[in-house]
Amino acid sequence: MTDILQGWQPAPAGHKHVVSVSLGSSARNAREAVTVLGQPFIIERLGTDGDPKKMAALFQALDGRVDAFGLGGADLYVIADEKRYTFRNVRALVKQAVKTPVLDGSGLKNTLERDAIAQLDPVLNWRTQKVLMVSAVDRFGMAEALAQHHADIVFGDIVFGLNLDRPLRSIASLRRVAKLVLPVITQLPQDWFYPTGAKQESSVQGSGTKYYAWADVIAGDTHYAKRYAPQDLTGKTILTQTITAADRDWMRQRGVKRLITTTPRMGSRNFATNVLEAMFVALSGKREALTGPEYLDFIRQVGFKPEVNEL
Repeated sequence: MTDILQGWQPAPAGHKHVVSVSLGSSARNAREAVTVLGQPFIIERLGTDGDPKKMAALFQALDGRVDAFGLGGADLYVIADEKRYTFRNVRALVKQAVKTPVLDGSGLKNTLERDAIAQLDPVLNWRTQKVLMVSAVDRFGMAEALAQHHADIVFGDIVFGLNLDRPLRSIASLRRVAKLVLPVITQLPQDWFYPTGAKQESSVQGSGTKYYAWADVIAGDTHYAKRYAPQDLTGKTILTQTITAADRDWMRQRGVKRLITTTPRMGSRNFATNVLEAMFVALSGKREALTGPEYLDFIRQVGFKPEVNEL
């Protein structure tokens, strides 16, 4: 793997530099200059097209040269029911980063996304909405918040993750499944159940398609939502985070009525929670993940709110 940083440029003097290294497609790469709370940033995403060796090499090559890493296309941790589970193979990929902290967005998912559901209640009136979360164990904060706001929910973790028509209809059932399956799946390669590389650009139709037809709102990870979606999404609302111009076009073509992102647009796109978490850690000057209250404090300072787009 020759000159893995060919063409890469460090941030200008005075800027903090956040780089999200992702197992996802390099077609989604981006580099933006933004200012947050008076601090100039270069925020960058480098996709590796599903190549774990390239990901590990990028962490090693950039370690100590940037202020914080985001981890994209994979979770290092999943926080479910206040317990943290670590993905063994992902931990091995990021171990090359010794000097620069690596953030996967799990802490921010549990705060920003939970907060976003509460902020959206006056807009959507959750108790009147039928919501499909294609995968919920990796976004437990959002799942709990939707349940607390009395949405009619289908959690599709078993339907889509295991290809079994067993929808979960309550947060209690999701807790039971999380307690049973997370100790097991965190020992497996994550690409067994999460689309990486070229899989992010392909779709799979199956028995779970009927739950898209049932739902008013499809919530959760963009790649999961797109991978299992039917051609016709007329009138639906999609609630997600990282979005590119191509994703917006895809949604318009399928008839999506409304797109809501829990993360704000920065430059030309909405970056994922791993990027924002890395940005907040860089702002704090710390070398590790922040606490939930610390993330919420930064969210309030910056004024992050869900972004509602009528398509």
